[in-house]
This record gives sequence, C-alpha cells and structure tokens, in this order.
Amino acid sequence: MTDQLVRIGFLGVAHLHSVSYANSLLAMAGVEVVGMWDRSEPLAADWSARLGVRHFASAEDLLAEGLDAVVVCSENVYHRPLVEQAAGRVKAILCEKPIATTVEDARAIIERCRATDTRLQIAFPVRFAPSVIELKRQLDAGLLGEILTLNCTNHGSMPGGWFVDPALSGGGAVLDHTVHVIDVLRWLWGVEVTEIYAEIGDSLLHPGLGIDDAGLLSFTLSNGVYGTLDTSWSRPPSYPIWGDVKLEILGERGVVYADTLHQYVTVASNAAGKTQWAGYGSDMDRGLMTDFIDMVRSGREPSITGEDGLAAMEVALAAYASARSGQPVKL
Repeated sequence: MTDQLVRIGFLGVAHLHSVSYANSLLAMAGVEVVGMWDRSEPLAADWSARLGVRHFASAEDLLAEGLDAVVVCSENVYHRPLVEQAAGRVKAILCEKPIATTVEDARAIIERCRATDTRLQIAFPVRFAPSVIELKRQLDAGLLGEILTLNCTNHGSMPGGWFVDPALSGGGAVLDHTVHVIDVLRWLWGVEVTEIYAEIGDSLLHPGLGIDDAGLLSFTLSNGVYGTLDTSWSRPPSYPIWGDVKLEILGERGVVYADTLHQYVTVASNAAGKTQWAGYGSDMDRGLMTDFIDMVRSGREPSITGEDGLAAMEVALAAYASARSGQPVKL
C-alpha cells in the first residue's frame, strides 16, 4: 500500500503550523495536496499561491473533491464544526492542537469521528522529535532508575492575531503551550495528571493584551512523579522558532535533559540583518505528517488519538481553574 496516492486538503490554514505541514506533504511521494480553504479567503488565496496548490471558495467545495484525508488548521474554536463537516466524507482527519476549547466540543469531535468510522489524529509533533524518542527509549530501559521529579518549559513569542482573541482561541499561552508538554509526558510513561496548581499572568508580559501570556504550573502524575511547567509567550518577536520545549528529568541514577528543537546551527550574518538558526537533521512536523499518511494508507489506528487530545486539553483547562480559585485542582 506504500504506492497508494493519498489526496489531502486543508480545512483552515489560520494556524501557524499549517504551512509547515503543507510543505512536508508536498515533499512526499504519492501525496497530493488538492487544495486549501480558510474562513479568510485572502489568507487561503495567499498561501495557495505561495505553495502552488488550488484555492477553494468553500469547505464544501474542497470536500466534494473526493479526498482521502483533511488537515484541520483553523482557529481553535472552529475545530469542532470543521471536523464534524468532514467526518464520514474522508478516511482520516488530522486536527491541530488543542483538540477544542471545551470538554463538550472535544467529546463531540471524538464521538462524531467514532460514529462515522473516521480516524482522528491530533497534531502533537513533539512526539516525533529525535530527543524525545531517545528519551522514551532510555526511560523504557530504566536507565534513570526511579524517577523523582521533572522540570519542563515551553516558551515562544507572542503570536498575535486570533491567538490573543479568547473567543477564537479559548485561551492564551497556557492552553497553547501546555498541551504539547502534557501529551509528551503522558506518552513517555502512560500516565495521567492527577493534580495541578497554577499561577497564570493575564497581560503580564504584554500590557493590555487581554489574554494570558505566562503561566507556571505544578502538577503530580499518576506514577507519583512531581513536575513543573513554565509556559509563556516570553520570547521577543525576532525569536526564530515557535517554542523551546525542554524536559529535565531527575532520577535516582542521574539527570536527562532533552531539548526537542535544538537541531540548528547559529548563524550571525550582517547580510541577514540578525542572528538566525539554520536547521538541520530531522523535522518533527515531517515526522507527524509521515505518520499520518502511513495511517491513511495502512488503515491502522492513529498514533495520537482524540482521547489523547482531550486529556491534554483537560489539564490546561484545570490549570485555568486552579489559577481562578487559587487552589490545586484534582483531575
């Protein structure tokens, strides 16, 4: 089945990751990016022209092309209606994280895909970072012995646009960045977060922003491990990449430090005008898309399920609840 042509479309390109996903797909043999649609016609037309794919005037027109799969990269609040519109019309759906902005919408997405026999995968590319894959290998082998604590970060620059509109995003930096890290931790150990306490800053780093841009989370996992997560939009606008997902894990036999995005050479060039990071090696977005296309072709179950997306989102929502109450929240 490796030579099976997979025809795929984009329902929404508002999320920053959509361009990277599209470029990954365009580089794959046996994959056709049929086209793009977005609520903002100028945005879809712009990226369609840049990438050399068709621009569709409506989501329905794109779905009528007989696609095998779609990638949903709209604003967070529109994940549910777009997934529900596509489910049953395609074999598989890749939905950008967070899966939704409410538990009700997330469960509706999962149920709709189950009822229509549509395979649903959530876009958590950090699982495909080489450092995370190696970290899981070491943890599975028990090289650190008993795990005691862990310290995590996910920082980035403030994205602006719909990301800072609560009606469209459902939350700021805490929702945007927490889900990546929590998904990785759940995958590493097969655990859940059982309790969380959070301090969250609204417009702390960007006065007048109107949404949370910083958060410090303390949590306990079901295996008894205590951890912290520093999640914020604290990097300057010139920051070269979307985040710095880092994991520092302390065990009885030592410490392991994983930097999921550090595959680059720092280049300081007067011609460029500022320091840049020239990437090399693997691309975790490409890993995510390769895995998704393999799922479409093989008919297997998704590597990252809707339930995975729901669990990660629930932790972020619990962090907001903790910050509002000033008390720990049990999950």
